[in-house]
Amino acid sequence: MAKYLLACAGGVGFLWLIAGLSPVQALPSLEIENKNVAIYQDVESHEKIYFNKSNLANAISDELPISNESQKNLEVDSANNSLQAITPRSTNSSQPSDKLAQVTSVSQLSDVQPTDWAFQALQSLVERYGCIAGYPNETYRGNRAMTRYEFAAGLNACLSRINELIATATGDLVKKEDLAKLQKLQEQFAAELVTLRGRVDAVEERTAKLEANQFSTTTKLNGEAIIAGVGATGGAPNKSDPNFMLVNRVRLNLTTSFTGKDLLITGLQAYNFLGGADGQGSLQQSLGLAAPLLSASSARTSFEPQFPGLNVNTLSSVGANSVQLYKLLYIFPIANKLTLFAGTAAETSDAFPAITPFYGEGQESISRFGGLNPVLRVSGGTSGTGLASAAGFIFNISPNLDFRALYGSVNANLPQKSASEALPGVSTTPLGAGLFSGSSVIAAQLTLKPSRDIDIGINYAHSYHEINILGTGLVSDDIGALPGVAAGTPVALNSVGSTVTWRLSPKIALSGYGAALFVDASSSSVNASTTFTSWMVGIHFQDLLKSGNNAGIIFGQPLYRTDASGSAQLGDNRATPYHLEGYYRVKVSDNISITPGAFILFNPEGDSRNETTTVGVLRTTFTF
Repeated sequence: MAKYLLACAGGVGFLWLIAGLSPVQALPSLEIENKNVAIYQDVESHEKIYFNKSNLANAISDELPISNESQKNLEVDSANNSLQAITPRSTNSSQPSDKLAQVTSVSQLSDVQPTDWAFQALQSLVERYGCIAGYPNETYRGNRAMTRYEFAAGLNACLSRINELIATATGDLVKKEDLAKLQKLQEQFAAELVTLRGRVDAVEERTAKLEANQFSTTTKLNGEAIIAGVGATGGAPNKSDPNFMLVNRVRLNLTTSFTGKDLLITGLQAYNFLGGADGQGSLQQSLGLAAPLLSASSARTSFEPQFPGLNVNTLSSVGANSVQLYKLLYIFPIANKLTLFAGTAAETSDAFPAITPFYGEGQESISRFGGLNPVLRVSGGTSGTGLASAAGFIFNISPNLDFRALYGSVNANLPQKSASEALPGVSTTPLGAGLFSGSSVIAAQLTLKPSRDIDIGINYAHSYHEINILGTGLVSDDIGALPGVAAGTPVALNSVGSTVTWRLSPKIALSGYGAALFVDASSSSVNASTTFTSWMVGIHFQDLLKSGNNAGIIFGQPLYRTDASGSAQLGDNRATPYHLEGYYRVKVSDNISITPGAFILFNPEGDSRNETTTVGVLRTTFTF
């Protein structure tokens, strides 16, 4: 009888308390099927027994390792800088629960039969003491293993239940023979029980200290600091190689949940990249590969903002390492499969999952070209500064099908456009003003998983710009998208693209994208249109040579104007540009990585006169 009495309520207490504080990893001596279940093994029969969680924290081990990743109702990729894939779990999740459910009759346990050797013991504990729990699928799963400490924890929980019955003074008192056997077990495991109770006291003391000193009960802080050395050679004719640069970017993200199902993201950042309105001080301007305005170029690194040193809303300058609000976004579920989001500082990549494994400004691809499909970057969709005010929805149609869409306005906070001009035909608020009157974008992504190893993203974006730009920051032709047309000419863009990742094995993935951007003058007095195309293929290696080390090889064509009509002109000295990149991320520790890499530009900016250009990067990333 003694060996069965341990299958009682509360033995899970020491796991459940830890699970309430932080995710739990399994000890070698403890098998954990889920966080809500403690599993013990009878020392004589080796029968493994489950314990209910009703008597919480009667016994606890303070030596359980704690996972260094926080669980969230909304999964946020903080390592990838700007929380690139919002994937909230719906309010009425249909996923099965692993929590134990109290049963009132042993017949409710489908895997316990009257012929089982433990049937009578389980029946007594269920129907007399009410301390047996089963899984939601009505199974008991009685074949498990445990240590002496775990056995003592179960015994302690059983004693607590017996004490409850005695204290209530009900007619259904504990049997005398049961008490005698419990007393014998208590004497046999006296040392272990004392140790466990000491550990409970220690954990309670530690918990009290954490609660007294915690930053917030609703908010978590995480951050990333990037320090990188960047050097380059090549560029435009008659340009000398720029000096080696040392640059940085620091981000702090505050994630707040008010209900446990919503999320408010507040992001602060500082960087020392330069550029301003004319590109002065930027690497690409030194190479002669930047547009005359806003420093758009194919020679950009992945972690550089699209408009470094400039508030593009008002054309005012931003000082090096000045603190800015780059993210303010609220996400909240409203139905089983539907989640809404809105914010005044947001990016397209916040809402749309990155299909390619090369995305990760601080961890993966070192170039702006390699990280995302250009359609996501249209209209400043990935400016790196939270340029747009945006609102949209996430519709999780099924586990294999997901649809998301948003509307973004880049100058929603301005009541009207300034009348003064910075350039002919261009206001000092070049992106317009108002939630619906200025430059804007409507974007959507359909994500499909036809199989476990294939992910597909299909993108569409419709944009309106007050000025003649693409807003991607990817190539110098981004500025003056319609060549030969005035800078102040408004344009409309229709952009389509697709990204595919095929995992050839658990550690090797083949990924690529294709995109086409159709640009038309949005003025009755101008007839002009042009088309840009881009594509990329690459192979990604996970845990290459050592666990945690990733590598990538990327090749493709940056955005290139393939045709023009009306007043738009193709230009001279045209040549198809190509991009070749390789990098290797070394995981120094859980919080530090170093990524050496380089990318080579052939026919940079689509101009045959430009020399082949090489950009080398040594990036160190700290996450906390």
